[in-house]
Amino acid sequence: MLVGYMRVSKADGSQSTDLQRDVLLAAGVEPANLYGDYASGKKNDRPHLAACLKALRQDDTLLMWKLDRLGRDLRHLVNTVHDLTDRVIGLKVLTGEGVAIDTTTASGKLVFGIFAALAEFERALISERTVAGLAAARARGRTGGRAFKMTPAKVRLAMAAMGQKETKVSDLCKELGITRQTLYRHISPVGELRSDGAKLLSKK
Repeated sequence: MLVGYMRVSKADGSQSTDLQRDVLLAAGVEPANLYGDYASGKKNDRPHLAACLKALRQDDTLLMWKLDRLGRDLRHLVNTVHDLTDRVIGLKVLTGEGVAIDTTTASGKLVFGIFAALAEFERALISERTVAGLAAARARGRTGGRAFKMTPAKVRLAMAAMGQKETKVSDLCKELGITRQTLYRHISPVGELRSDGAKLLSKK
């Protein structure tokens, strides 16, 4: 079965899913199997995407107009497609930069493998910068103190650090100058954004 997902950023009528809908219908998706959200790609709360992913079954294929309709970022995209792959569900991108991605074919799987490698490289670079930043802070005599509020930069650093198995939460909180409660309001134990963290990163 083919299942289609659409997304536009604004729900005020200034943007429409009509173009995406037409492309997905032309690709063979039945109207009853279309799901759509009016939300920024950076938001965690996309109920129709959640419903779409839940509705998919083994040997189904998820279709979308462009690759950026699905993922919040490269890491989220890779994790989502890995989950689909584990469930024996295909992904096909119909237009745009990701049009070569079709995980139901050998060549499409190869292309997505390159995306996964880039995501891993990105995580490694962020982790290296995090370690270097914490070391620099220690060299300047910063060993904790009163807790400061969370900032977008701290959220990104915490995401990278929490994604590493060797990270000690107590040490991370001490170096960032935040409490454990503040950390977990923004970031999950495995480095995923939570609602408070997503809201902070979405601010201009």
